[in-house]
Amino acid sequence: MSKKFSPDKRLLQKIDALYPTPFHLYSEAEIRHRTQNLKAAFGWNEGYREYYAVKACPTPGVIRIMQNEGCGVDCASLCELMLAEAMGFRGDEIIFSSNETPKGEFTYARKLGAVINIDDITMVDFLEKECGLPEQLCLRYNPGGDFRLNGSIMGKPGEAKYGMTRAQIFEAVRTCTYKGVKRFGLHAFLASNNTNVEYYPTVAAELMRLALDLTQETGCEIFMLDLSGGIGIPYEPDQAEVDIALVGRKVKEAYDRYLVANGIVNIKLCTELGRYMTGPAGVLVTKAVHEKHIYKDYIGVDACAADLMRPAMYGAYHHITVAGKEDRPSNKTYDVVGSLCENNDKFAVDRQLPEIEMGDYLVIHDAGAHGRSMGYNYNGRLRCAEVLLKENGEIELIRRAETPKDYFATLDICKDIKFQ
Repeated sequence: MSKKFSPDKRLLQKIDALYPTPFHLYSEAEIRHRTQNLKAAFGWNEGYREYYAVKACPTPGVIRIMQNEGCGVDCASLCELMLAEAMGFRGDEIIFSSNETPKGEFTYARKLGAVINIDDITMVDFLEKECGLPEQLCLRYNPGGDFRLNGSIMGKPGEAKYGMTRAQIFEAVRTCTYKGVKRFGLHAFLASNNTNVEYYPTVAAELMRLALDLTQETGCEIFMLDLSGGIGIPYEPDQAEVDIALVGRKVKEAYDRYLVANGIVNIKLCTELGRYMTGPAGVLVTKAVHEKHIYKDYIGVDACAADLMRPAMYGAYHHITVAGKEDRPSNKTYDVVGSLCENNDKFAVDRQLPEIEMGDYLVIHDAGAHGRSMGYNYNGRLRCAEVLLKENGEIELIRRAETPKDYFATLDICKDIKFQ
């Protein structure tokens, strides 16, 4: 059974009085705990670093916690690079890993001294023409086919738009070496939200075999293997947490087998975890504001898919508890819905919950990654605030809620509107 971050009703009432629902709430203690466990699992590798996937939660108040623990950042766009720069990340504290990269973004990444990870062989010429090739460059690998683990298909890299084929990796290394690149990194991402402890060791083995072949056949220097993200979290309460310490040990076994045994001992490992780092450390807190009884029983809340779109977009499961009623029997069946004019604006369908009264706080768990970051403004709905529960028990507003003024800021026709 996974243990979920569950703020109590008194705390939610205190926050609601200052920053009305809905709001995202993050636990500093949980983020630090997960970061420290990850570092301990891979501490055997000199030079190991976690590069937090900014896309998961691009909020400085959250990222700062991991920065203080020694993490870097994985950026995928100009604005994410700008955020990293504003927070003081520099040089190899940043990995820039994008695809179909717009003009100008490589230039910005080079200005910051970021490690650039190119997604396609055509990007070699694109990067060279835009800002020149750096002395070290990371290449993204796609092994193709189905990614099988213990007989089951975990992902289908052959259908993914990311990365290069094996032949293209070799061609890129030879071309870039001729053009002056001295050191290479290798990167791969083969599945998402995977809770099998064999996932990372399998990705690691893929990259280590490729690194060994490259060094033997081209003589290139590999300085880094980037395992990317993909380690999942237990969204459902009866699912088990990934044993990250065991994952680290299994990756070390692969490292020793493929690299150390062949005299390669100085390649650093890095990860780009997002969901694993902050997903379980965040919740979306919303209030029951309406109920409707027709062919089904509905509870309407003041949050909507603009605050957490995963259930609407993927049909993803997010556990829900009712604050103050955690120990009551879940003997009512509800659809928990938001206010958008879309029938998929549902946080839960046919969910067994305690009887809900108007004004109850519903806590939607595991929303600390790909929650507010995936928000949008359909129907003119505004994205909600983000609040941090600090280790000392204090609460801090780390991103205010959007206002109508924010919504109309890019529309000249509305420039004379008088906002309250």
